Amino acid sequence: MQQEGFKPIPVRAPSSSWVLYALRRSLDLQFQTIVEFLRPAMGKLKGRVLDVGAGQSPWKEWLSPDAMYVGLDIENAGEFGMSQEREGITYYDGRSIPFADSSFDAVMCIEVLEHAEDPDALVAEISRCLRHGGTLLLTVPWSARRHHIPHDYHRFTRERLERLLVSHEFGSVQIFERGTDIATIANKMVVLSIRLAPVRVALRSLLVLPLFLLVAPIAAGFLVCAHLSGWLGLGAKEDPLGYFVQAVRN
Repeated sequence: MQQEGFKPIPVRAPSSSWVLYALRRSLDLQFQTIVEFLRPAMGKLKGRVLDVGAGQSPWKEWLSPDAMYVGLDIENAGEFGMSQEREGITYYDGRSIPFADSSFDAVMCIEVLEHAEDPDALVAEISRCLRHGGTLLLTVPWSARRHHIPHDYHRFTRERLERLLVSHEFGSVQIFERGTDIATIANKMVVLSIRLAPVRVALRSLLVLPLFLLVAPIAAGFLVCAHLSGWLGLGAKEDPLGYFVQAVRN
């Protein structure tokens, strides 16, 4: 089995360290673009909210006082670098969500769908658990490296996302690109810089040091351009970092 040379860092609640949270928003454009769309949308949710693929529950504190958080994760969450047997999290087999029909007012599914072997089955289960008129918030990556190997199965276009949701009784489907081609290039340059960074005194580190010194400033420049392009609305949306989706259960 192929091993990951650069494993994803689990996302933790901002309150755990505001410094690390701010630093991650600056350097990790996938994370930044998720926060940009997710935080304001979560503040509007009310009632029982199910977080499918809860992980470390990093988004929980953004819910309003009118919402009650329920976390759900798979039994092998440890394979994704997540803590297991966390209090307040329900663990399941990854197939049948262990809650009754129409038992939630909203569902969140953040960077999870690409890890589902059968995304149709997962969306069907989410639809079943969500009451009529309930809200779904969902994000998926598009231009992202393979991660959490061997559990990375899909990439979704906006067209595929819309058809998938409509086929499972969702309407008012709104799909937004997270970032543009500028952010995508910057994100890959940052990851490349991290890969090339010398971490110990060794022959390989010495050999790649000139390449790191060349790539790192270029990555920093692209990172600045990516943040500026987000504020100014520049760049092409055909190659985004990912998508943010908001839909309503019909």
